[in-house]
Amino acid sequence: MIQRIQSVYLGLAFVVMGMLPFVFHLWIENDNKVYFMSNMLYAVLFGLSTSLSLLSLLSFKKRQQQFVMNRLNMILNLILLGLFVFRTLSISGEAPVVSEKGIGMFLPALTILLLVFANKAIKKDEDLVKSVDRLR
Repeated sequence: MIQRIQSVYLGLAFVVMGMLPFVFHLWIENDNKVYFMSNMLYAVLFGLSTSLSLLSLLSFKKRQQQFVMNRLNMILNLILLGLFVFRTLSISGEAPVVSEKGIGMFLPALTILLLVFANKAIKKDEDLVKSVDRLR
């Protein structure tokens, strides 16, 4: 059901993790922009997150399964964000290797925020269905 708000949030999460990493770089290294495709681990994690968002979007009839997939996707994005923070902190600040961080490093944080909003909407739908079932 596309008209539900969680579908909009999941669609935005799909766009953020599936399309925006091709546009925004992660950081600049030796005057070269580094995208997520330069590291296989980053590419796999971005791909898994995109797949989970799409799978969750398409399983709109199974709200509990959708909720669990979103939680797994949040954990995956936290791991990805942790890898970015580790990469940023492991290089000293005065090294000429990394001079500028890109907006692509913040895409997992934006995705986590969208997934939290989607889970709130799913929970609200689940509570509504349970309250209607009580009335029968």
